[in-house]
Amino acid sequence: MLKIQLIASSNSGELPASRLYSHMGAIAALVLISLLSSSGGSPVQHNISNSWEGLIWGIADPVISLNRLAGIVAIGLLAARFGRGAWIGASFVIAAFCGQMIHLYQQNLPGQEIAIAICTIAFGIILVRQIQLSWLVIAILGAAAGLFQGYADGESIIGAGILTVVAYIIGVILTQSVIFLCTREVGVIIGSREIQPILPSKIRWAGLAVCGIGIVFLGQSFI
Repeated sequence: MLKIQLIASSNSGELPASRLYSHMGAIAALVLISLLSSSGGSPVQHNISNSWEGLIWGIADPVISLNRLAGIVAIGLLAARFGRGAWIGASFVIAAFCGQMIHLYQQNLPGQEIAIAICTIAFGIILVRQIQLSWLVIAILGAAAGLFQGYADGESIIGAGILTVVAYIIGVILTQSVIFLCTREVGVIIGSREIQPILPSKIRWAGLAVCGIGIVFLGQSFI
């Protein structure tokens, strides 16, 4: 009986670890894609002319900008701390949608790239310093980041048809949701008892990387 319990315990510990590595591999692949795109592999500024392009670019846009990808990853890791973490992701996605609508209706929201970089730096600092904030504060910060990210994304669909706009928004929401859920799952697994000893170093290194990305893009936004 004791042997069976030990085997079951061992198997239950292997499952979260395998899920952790698969999710981390997916995130690493997205980061690699973003790095290649940022170095000139794909144009960040683009015009969308049909629904198919709208869907494809909607899926791609949250990934090809490293600054925006880092922000979404950071929000997912922060949301893993809370039972209401799903609301943090929802606030980000809804705010991003609102930002797209603001741009489509040609309302001015200046300094979006600076604001995105500042939000990314703030998320990185919170992760590095392990600052304890309520889920509502994180949700508000996430909504601010989402609003400016959505506004920046809206540039691509100015003048596009209704179906193209809908396809683009669906693609963006899909990618943002998948990245958020994946990184939140990583945070939850890292925070579980089976691998608790690696929590401080893994999360803080991720926060340091996010903070560095934000600083780089903040500097570029002033050039």
